[in-house]
Amino acid sequence: MAEVKETLLTAEGLEKLKQELEHFKSVRRMEVAERLKAAIALGDISENSEYDDAKNEQAFIEGHIIDLENKINTAKIIDETTRRNTVQVGSKVRLLDKAYNEEVEYVIVGSSEADPFNSRISNESPVGSAIIGSKKGDEVEVSTPDGPVIFEVLEIS
Repeated sequence: MAEVKETLLTAEGLEKLKQELEHFKSVRRMEVAERLKAAIALGDISENSEYDDAKNEQAFIEGHIIDLENKINTAKIIDETTRRNTVQVGSKVRLLDKAYNEEVEYVIVGSSEADPFNSRISNESPVGSAIIGSKKGDEVEVSTPDGPVIFEVLEIS
């Protein structure tokens, strides 16, 4: 039997997934059911693009519901309350990009909560995986497609 992979989440992230699941089950399913009903009312469904579109959307919604349920059922909540002296999932870190002498700040989260545009990077991302376990003052080399990048860990909270 395949090993079940844990989904690392913050308590906030788990709550967001539960709300999204509820929305998809109660609202989105009903919307697509209405679209299907309207498409069937148009007549012959063998050449009905409205019906085909609604069936495709229904398949997407059902797949997304299954994905959300799996993430919720395998969720492991990240303990954000303990202070750490090493970078771990749940840590907020301030880094110095040595090449550009530019500071960046990230929160390290599980892949389900990653949102790079809001400075939430996955522990599985190149930067996230490279800095896990590092301490304040450490220099960490991250492999990127453009070559290695060196970050100094300035702060962990």
